[in-house]
Amino acid sequence: MALSLSLSSSFPCLRTFSSASASSSSLSFSSPPVRLTAPPLLSSSSSRLNPCLCSSSNSGPFSDSPNVRSQMTPMSCLGVSMEEKPRVKSEHKWQRVLLKVSGEALAGDHTGNIDPKITMAIAREVASVTRLGIEVAIVVGGGNIFRGASWAGCSGLDRSSADYIGMLATVMNAIFLQATMESIGVPTRVQTAFRMSEVAEPYIRRRAVRHLEKGRTVIFAAGTGNPFFTTDTAAALRCAEINAEVVLKATNVDGVYDADPKRNPNARLLDTLSYHEVTSKDLSVMDMTAITLCQENNIPVVVFNLQKPGNISKAIMGEKVGTLIGNVTRNELPRELKVNAEL
Repeated sequence: MALSLSLSSSFPCLRTFSSASASSSSLSFSSPPVRLTAPPLLSSSSSRLNPCLCSSSNSGPFSDSPNVRSQMTPMSCLGVSMEEKPRVKSEHKWQRVLLKVSGEALAGDHTGNIDPKITMAIAREVASVTRLGIEVAIVVGGGNIFRGASWAGCSGLDRSSADYIGMLATVMNAIFLQATMESIGVPTRVQTAFRMSEVAEPYIRRRAVRHLEKGRTVIFAAGTGNPFFTTDTAAALRCAEINAEVVLKATNVDGVYDADPKRNPNARLLDTLSYHEVTSKDLSVMDMTAITLCQENNIPVVVFNLQKPGNISKAIMGEKVGTLIGNVTRNELPRELKVNAEL
C-alpha cells in the first residue's frame, strides 16, 4: 500500500516527504532523506537572540505582536529578569549607619534577660527609617546574658573561654531581635563572626554591604570573633568595614555627663566631645580600643538613651540627640587656640 505523510504548514523548516508502497509482510519507505533547516541563533543586524527562538512566526497560533517582540532581550527570552527596583535615596544627614545596642539595654527593667518591649521598640523605629532609604546595620552586646570579663577566673574559667561564651550570648540576642524585626515586615539578616551555618550567615563583608544596598537590616553578632575585644570594638570595626558614616551607641543614659548623674544631681549633659577628651579624661563611653579605632577612621559616635521613645529614629536620621563625639571643629576650639589658628 502507499502511504503519504506531510507535516503541517506551520513548520516551514521541515520539508514534506513521502513514502513508497510497502509489501504485505513488511512496510518499507522509499523517500529522500529528511533535511532540517535550523534558524540562526544570532540575528545578522544585532547581537540579540532571534525572537523565533522564543516564539513562532507571525502566522503561527502563538505569534506575538511586534511591540512585544521588539522589547525582547536575551534574558527575557529565557524567563529571567535582570531589573531591580531602585533604592530610595535618603536625603538625611546619614545614608548608612551602625546601631550599637548593649545587652543591658535589651534587658529593660531587668525582670528577664530580654525585654520584648525593648526589642519591639527597636524594630519599629528601625522600620520607620529604613522606609526612608537609610541603611541600618546593628551590633548587639551580650551582657544581659553573660559577660565574659566578669566571669573570667570563676571555677577555672579562663578569659578566652569566658569571652567565647559571651559571643554566644550576642548570637542569642541577635536571633531574638531578628525574629522581632521580621515579625513586623523588616527583612533582616544575622551574620556571625564565626560559622554557625544552621542559625545565621557567616560574616562576609561584601555580602553584608549587598544586603544593606537591597534595603535589608544586617545584625552583626559574636563580636569580632576574638577574645579580649568588646562589642564596642566590634561596632567600630564593622562600621569601618562596611563604610558606615556613624556609630550610634544606644545605652540606658541620656549621653555623656561631666560627672556621674547618680552621685551628682548637678551633673551637666555634654552636647559634644572630642576623641581626645574621651581618652584623656578616661570617660567610660567606649573602651579605648573602640574610640581609638573611630578616631583613626574619622567615625563620629553618638551616645543616646534607648529608653526614650523616638530616640533611635532621631539618632539614625541625624537629629540632635544625646552626645556627639568626633573631631573638634574650628568653632569648638578654645579661645587661645582660635587666635593662634587665625594667625
